[in-house]
Amino acid sequence: MVKLEDIKTVTVVGAGTMGHGIAELAAMAGYKVYMADINMDILRSALERIRWSLGKLSERGFLRESVESVMSRITPIVSVTAEGAFSEDLARAVSESQVVVEAVPEKLDLKQSLFAFASQHAAEDSILATNTSSLPITEIARAARRPERVVGMHFFNPPVLMPLVEVIRGEATSDETVKLTLELARKMGKTPIVVNKDVPGFIVNRLLGRLMNMACFLVDKGAATIEEVDSTVFYTLGLPMGVFELADYSGIDVFYLVTKAMTDRGFQVVPCTLFEEKFKAGKYGVKSGEGFYKYPEAGKFVKPSHKRELAGKVDPAMLLAVPLNEAAYLLRTGIASKEDIDIAVKLGLGWPKGIFEFADELGLDKLVSTLEKLKAEYGLAIAEPDPLLRSMVAEGKLGRKSGEGFYKYVAVEETVKETIIVRKEKPIAWIVLNRPERLNAINPKMIEELDNTLEDLEADPEVRVVIIKGSGRAFSAGADVTAFTGATPIDIARFSRKFQQLTLKMQYLAKPVIAAIHGYALGGGSEIALSADIRIASEDAIIGQPEINLGFIPGAGGTQRLVRLVGPAKAKEIIMTGDFIPASEAYKMGIVNRVVKTGTLDEEARSLAMKLAEKPPLALMMAKYAIDMGYEASLASGLTLESSLFSLLFTTEDVIEGVSAFLEKRRPKFKGR
Repeated sequence: MVKLEDIKTVTVVGAGTMGHGIAELAAMAGYKVYMADINMDILRSALERIRWSLGKLSERGFLRESVESVMSRITPIVSVTAEGAFSEDLARAVSESQVVVEAVPEKLDLKQSLFAFASQHAAEDSILATNTSSLPITEIARAARRPERVVGMHFFNPPVLMPLVEVIRGEATSDETVKLTLELARKMGKTPIVVNKDVPGFIVNRLLGRLMNMACFLVDKGAATIEEVDSTVFYTLGLPMGVFELADYSGIDVFYLVTKAMTDRGFQVVPCTLFEEKFKAGKYGVKSGEGFYKYPEAGKFVKPSHKRELAGKVDPAMLLAVPLNEAAYLLRTGIASKEDIDIAVKLGLGWPKGIFEFADELGLDKLVSTLEKLKAEYGLAIAEPDPLLRSMVAEGKLGRKSGEGFYKYVAVEETVKETIIVRKEKPIAWIVLNRPERLNAINPKMIEELDNTLEDLEADPEVRVVIIKGSGRAFSAGADVTAFTGATPIDIARFSRKFQQLTLKMQYLAKPVIAAIHGYALGGGSEIALSADIRIASEDAIIGQPEINLGFIPGAGGTQRLVRLVGPAKAKEIIMTGDFIPASEAYKMGIVNRVVKTGTLDEEARSLAMKLAEKPPLALMMAKYAIDMGYEASLASGLTLESSLFSLLFTTEDVIEGVSAFLEKRRPKFKGR
């Protein structure tokens, strides 16, 4: 049986949009790669696109070897002869490879013929993977000699940037094949999830299909307008794009044909004419210059200006009830785990929360009643509430409001401000940067609200630890430069000073502060994170100080705090190049304390915060001050400060409690006195 360490060579068949990206990923992971397609013109174009992509990754600091080193591992081969048969070159490549990934057009007969050919030439224990997004793995595998070695390995576009990979079992796929495919995806830097049954659309396309279908249905029935749907999805739910905007961006023809392929395999949808009308009219969206919105020229995307005042005109439950019903079905029948389903929508679709997290926030009782309403008023069979939802409602598991739904919750006090959300889960408080439509860009109002919030949390005796994070797809992409149009140098100096005062307040807050970083933490966002006591980053986090690229330098402590973490030489390199730093590299440099799996960031941050919350508050505060202030002083001065704080703590009730608990062999209960 092939193990991960045995994999040396990967053949990717198909060098189009997906194929050349998968080949690039495999080469970046250190594998020798054969990239095959029907002629050299396609292959030359694919190599040029890979070289361009690698160059961009290198510029941003994501490539830790030369572009030429990666390119040297990719060998282009022509996959068919002049007569249209598969070539001997392809046969040799497959025979050398431990993994073959198919990324040819979505035609079942083409894929089956390829797998029949590959299985004749591949080693007995080689993996044959298909990147199909809509065709059944089981039917593709039937053409192979060893169907137990055939697996779905569905990357998302563009493969190099999108973190998710769906690993799909066919009816015959072995556990060993699934396990090795998961390991391979991780080696390529991806977050894989498992689809245990070969259902149409797998997870991501299945749930997205439900959302698209319901949005289309509501507009088709006159219950909402396109603008009302997209504004609600964008502003109220915080999704990165409106439903119809996303259709335009990715291609209405793509969604129409994928949905048709799914319905041909038994996936039921509600009647809706909008997508079909656009498809037949050739109005595919951005690529044709018009879809649900109009664009200045074909192929050039300009984001539609969604109107905030229209947000909420559509009840979010009307959009999410049917997708949630589908997710409940996937969970109840064992097609996928709760965690993998939530990771799928967060990484595959860029949602700020998992679908089960959305369900818990909206309330399962409301979602079930919405489903019943859709079924009663419109006769929608797909709106019949899944038995899992009915049983959860009957048990009183309604979500956040009842303390338990798909997840368990502690009592939460939430305050929504203009730019941030403050959520108290005592003894923890969360500060959520909440400008997702601007990647949480920092403006003067956010600085003011953060400053006031830190004051309030410091004074709250029931809050022991503060976690700061971002909503949507990023921690914070930096200062909002659009807020400074017409500003004078004096205005900017005042902003910088206030920002610095904020980061100092965070650094010297009398309570531990944890930065939970996902997505971009750039410029001012990075400076906020650097001000925290502990930084936890998800695997998808990207940290940097790119101000130099705009003609200025960090202005909220970046030049000072970064040097204290990585040293002058490395700090100069980071700041003077403006390079982006992936989480794994940031960890090696000491910029972040730990890197956790994408999708587990909140859980990991909460776990650490709860651990700190059990410690004596006064001792935590003194530890912060001794370390931070002592670092700025001479060793003798630092030792004097440490001694003074050490002796002062012996006058507190917490020390008596700590010693007593130790002697009595029980857990201490510290009160901060």
